[in-house]
Amino acid sequence: MKRLIYVLPVLGFIVIAMFLYRSLFLAPTTVSLPSTLINKPAPKVEVAALDSQTLGFGPKELVAGHVSVINVFGSWCTECHVEAPVLMQLAQQKGFELYGMVQRDTPEKIRAFLAESGNPFSRIGNDVDGRAGIEWGVFGAPETFIVDGKGIIRFKYLGAITPDVLKTQIMPAIRAAAAG
Repeated sequence: MKRLIYVLPVLGFIVIAMFLYRSLFLAPTTVSLPSTLINKPAPKVEVAALDSQTLGFGPKELVAGHVSVINVFGSWCTECHVEAPVLMQLAQQKGFELYGMVQRDTPEKIRAFLAESGNPFSRIGNDVDGRAGIEWGVFGAPETFIVDGKGIIRFKYLGAITPDVLKTQIMPAIRAAAAG
């Protein structure tokens, strides 16, 4: 009986630890957060170019008549590394422009990240002061926005884009934004 008093707390700890471990690593990586910006004009904020090798973007590019896909990322973001190959696949598709918005990072670290994973972006803006992220309602990286040719945000995805998400959510949202 005395031995049971010592064993029960240890067993309880093991059960709780297993539950916490499982929920930490096996929980879905995406969070469903409704965006108040859906079906509203994209923020009228210019996102300055990452460096002299790229162009930034702003309202003029988002109302240019083509669908724009804006991916918020950073070299420090683990899920951004996971989604990088999928973004390279996405960049091979036609009918839209893929823009990157860097969050809390340096041009040197982003260049190293892109050298390693590839650069799918036609433009890369660096949100140095965080103002653009606030205006866009960015919760964290990675996040992806789909903006129609008139500059209206039609879709937002929070989390890493996987091949399944690309097929079942991103591409249909791009097609819907292009259709009107």
